[in-house]
Amino acid sequence: MSICGPFDPELSDLPETMPVFPLSGALLLPRGHLPLNIFEPRYMNMITDALGQDRMIGMIQPRPDQRNAYFMDPDRPEIFSTGCAGRITAFSETDDGRFLITLTGVCRFTVIEELPENSGGYRRVRGDFAPWKKDLTTPKDDDTPINRDRLRMALDAYFAQHSLQSCWDTLADSDDEMLITTISMGCRLSPLEKQALLECTTLYDRGDMLTSLLEMAVHADPKHAHSNAN
Repeated sequence: MSICGPFDPELSDLPETMPVFPLSGALLLPRGHLPLNIFEPRYMNMITDALGQDRMIGMIQPRPDQRNAYFMDPDRPEIFSTGCAGRITAFSETDDGRFLITLTGVCRFTVIEELPENSGGYRRVRGDFAPWKKDLTTPKDDDTPINRDRLRMALDAYFAQHSLQSCWDTLADSDDEMLITTISMGCRLSPLEKQALLECTTLYDRGDMLTSLLEMAVHADPKHAHSNAN
């Protein structure tokens, strides 16, 4: 079980409104770490403003277009109703004018309404954290243990399929939450699959869904299907 740090907020500390960064395929989970390369002017403004306030940003996915799962309207795509707020915990500037930041996941939220666009050009929402308040408490591994053996088999097969070395040995000593969070955020899953992982109620549910998604990805490999068709 992870120990909460001195910067971890209470439910009452979370903002009523926050900027959001709609990014397809990006998944942020509570206590996970998401590195981001910021270069668009509106998101540069968003980071600058957040650094001057509470350092909180909501990561949320645009809803995929039905014709292309990775389609993203650059102007104002419709977003999912559930995202995850993160706190900027690392920040640096590059010589060519970009921001490199790390967001640490704090708590999921449900979008109540989207606010009018501000002068910075980025989007803001009013969010409700109450349905997800358990995110602020680190789950114990013995609440409902995940099936590590099944997950390892699925992960090893998934990495082998992509001609990559399995990262299991690096992650094996992690607690259940960090194990599931790291794999969920790091694997190349579709936006809809990542959204489903985000919205899982419990860590056990997320672990079970993650394992199933990895197993399905291995069995539904388009390369294998193509070779079989030939």
